Amino acid sequence: MRPMKMLSVTVAIVAAVVVLRATLASPLQAQAGARVFEGARLIVGDGSAPIEDSAFVVQGNRITAVGRRGQVNAPAGAQRVDLTGKTVMPAIVDTHTHLSQAKDALSSDLRRRPYYGVSAAMSLGQDLADAMSMRGQPQPGLARFFSAGLGITGLEKGRMTSAIQVTTPAEARAAVQKVAATKPDVIKIWIDDRMGTVVKLAPDLYAAVIDEAHRSKLRVTAHIFALEDAKGATKAGLDAYAHVPARDKDVDDEFMAILKARNPSTVWLVPNLPNRGVRMDLSWLKDSLPAAELQKLEMGNTDNAQAQQAFGIQARNLKKMSDAGVRVILGTDGNTAWQPHVEMADMVASGLTPMQVIVASTRNGAEFLRMADAGTIAADKSADFIVLDANPLDDITNTRKINRVFLRGDEVNRAVSTQ
Repeated sequence: MRPMKMLSVTVAIVAAVVVLRATLASPLQAQAGARVFEGARLIVGDGSAPIEDSAFVVQGNRITAVGRRGQVNAPAGAQRVDLTGKTVMPAIVDTHTHLSQAKDALSSDLRRRPYYGVSAAMSLGQDLADAMSMRGQPQPGLARFFSAGLGITGLEKGRMTSAIQVTTPAEARAAVQKVAATKPDVIKIWIDDRMGTVVKLAPDLYAAVIDEAHRSKLRVTAHIFALEDAKGATKAGLDAYAHVPARDKDVDDEFMAILKARNPSTVWLVPNLPNRGVRMDLSWLKDSLPAAELQKLEMGNTDNAQAQQAFGIQARNLKKMSDAGVRVILGTDGNTAWQPHVEMADMVASGLTPMQVIVASTRNGAEFLRMADAGTIAADKSADFIVLDANPLDDITNTRKINRVFLRGDEVNRAVSTQ
């Protein structure tokens, strides 16, 4: 998880930060029958122009019709919900987290995320049996849970993790088979020495992992730091980058040629950008974080020239790869429920448009996780959406101005207490 954003906090801190009094708000539950949400600017999530003065119908946990107000047929007796002046977008999908392992703590992690408009999260590389047992059908009020199971790394010299350590191609293939038996959503590998604490996976090892995973119809995502490793892994058929793949230097023509030969549209990129190194407005968190925790964040909220330089490298690489056609998706690393909104702003600061970032954070993320019923506001999709008080296409930080959140047709109760 190197480098971490300045705004990230530890799992223990986050676990004590936001406690939902109740999972669902009673007025608009899925069991209440058909509802027509009218009047909002609707950002579908597929990159198309917003639908002004929209209307969409929700029946049970599904969206059944979408269009302009007055042009959508609603069932007789449907409840009307006026969203005039609001903006609606799909719920956010976070494809790179590291969530808690104990069932109760993991449930708490997944319950906090809808407060911030996040409907699904994938944990990458540390999940043991208890956590893996919680995959499958979504639970009421909880974000959907996806997992890479246990990740695969080289021999650890100074780290203590649950990752599977391999030293030979045979061990690498056996590790993939072990993880595949747990039916993960993706295979995670680390191609990095983690500041000298791990023996970096050599090309023959990560090539063996990728080949064996593909034999098992599984995709591979990688934590990569150095440009040269990014070149080798891309040649070997890597499916996704768990961070901007070159964090030590700007990508060069050779890397871009390798990427082009792979067909960039078949490769996924989770930027996981580092701390931008500029002071930020954290006031939007005051309603969901205890004052003491917000104060701690403010203490580290300063300008930092070194951080700015590191961010600049990754921001340029993100923009170049996005322009080349790589499919960008959102991920935040760590276990901070509100971090997607910071990441989205960082992606815009890198040169992506707000619409590109919204698509990356909704439709693209859902497609990467193979959630066929999520990611856009469209007929026959799960009714997972955010009602905003302002338009994020004008300013991406408007994703933080959440008015209401709906998860599988039910309104999330955003009344919170702090501890």
